[in-house]
Amino acid sequence: MLSRIVSRTTNTLRQFSTTSASCASGRDWSAAPPLVIRNGTVVNHDGMYKADVVTEKGKITKVGNVTASDIPAGAREIDATNRYVIPGGIDTHTHLEMPFMGTTTIDDYHYGTTAAVAGGTTCLMDFVIPGKDGGLVNAYKEWEGRASPQINCDIAFHLAVTYYSEEMLEEMETITNDYGVTSYKFFMAYNGVLRMYDDELLNVFKRCKEIGALAQVHAENGDMVDAGQQVMVDAGILGPEAHGMSRPAATEAEATHRAIAIADQVNTPLYIVHVMSIEAAEEVARAKKKGINVYGEPIAAALGTDGRQMFDKDWRHAVSFSCFFVFQICIHLFIFFPFFPR
Repeated sequence: MLSRIVSRTTNTLRQFSTTSASCASGRDWSAAPPLVIRNGTVVNHDGMYKADVVTEKGKITKVGNVTASDIPAGAREIDATNRYVIPGGIDTHTHLEMPFMGTTTIDDYHYGTTAAVAGGTTCLMDFVIPGKDGGLVNAYKEWEGRASPQINCDIAFHLAVTYYSEEMLEEMETITNDYGVTSYKFFMAYNGVLRMYDDELLNVFKRCKEIGALAQVHAENGDMVDAGQQVMVDAGILGPEAHGMSRPAATEAEATHRAIAIADQVNTPLYIVHVMSIEAAEEVARAKKKGINVYGEPIAAALGTDGRQMFDKDWRHAVSFSCFFVFQICIHLFIFFPFFPR
């Protein structure tokens, strides 16, 4: 499979590979001949309908009534009667090979993108997370260099800004104009490590507006979380269940409300990553009704789990359900689906 890193500002694909055969211009497509999928039900964002599909050299070339003149030489045909034909998915929030607080996420770019393709996802949007001393451009180059030899599907990058400085604000423009990154993530939690404080959020939101980038936030009240964690430690509650107990839904809802208010004052769009609680979803829905340009990101973990697993007697089972955000009772997020990005 052609591995590509997407540059969205220029609407081009910057291609990386360890061999020239992986590039589009020189690739040997004999192992992947043109494909004609007949009689299936095509599922797109705007509806479902009966249609035939033709693909060639990794691209969909026609959807509709396919005639003999539309079929490339050597094409393979598949009968998709009574089956759905679905475009490849885009996962907008992944963390592959991510160093974090002395650990590294277990899926590297090879295994992560292989799993994605196996599940029908053909593009990932991963996060570059720079340290405080290396700069945004160097961090982007490091992440790109680590990913490009391994990826088995298309990939793009958001950039998470983990510190504030005037130099960082200047580099944001370079990252967007020269490297095609048009979304930046800011943390409202992790005091002293990753957090952006309110005055800094105001300035970085302004910067996003100036350079035409989308601002994203990890919305948790860092002070409330720190206080909640200390309560758990003082009470001797140190198991996986303490993770959820230390950060009730109010920590997310408050930060979501605050981030929306700051972005609205700047008049720049805002994307709330991994909305995990009903209370935070209500904040997004309320803002949408007022006409504020804000989006909430639903994830499968929030829609399909409710936090009870962290209380399981099996430690390994319980800890596997603990992550940066507590799983609240979120299955009801489905009722807010109209405000999620489409």
